[in-house]
Amino acid sequence: MDANQNDYFVIKAKENGVQVIGLTRGQDTKFHHTEKLDKGEVMIAQFTDHTSAVKIRGKAIVMTKFGTLDTQE
Repeated sequence: MDANQNDYFVIKAKENGVQVIGLTRGQDTKFHHTEKLDKGEVMIAQFTDHTSAVKIRGKAIVMTKFGTLDTQE
């Protein structure tokens, strides 16, 4: 998989302490990376050879090529 061709997605925190958790690829899905965002902070990310999913805890807006999602906790 060529990382330069993967689509990016954007996460914007709507409150302090939003957690962004990366999950691994493979037979056993595990947490491999965690970031904490404060209100107004933006993280630009992409899926890679090692990351197959992202879990978001807290109030945030997620923007992808498929549209915009609001966690609305």
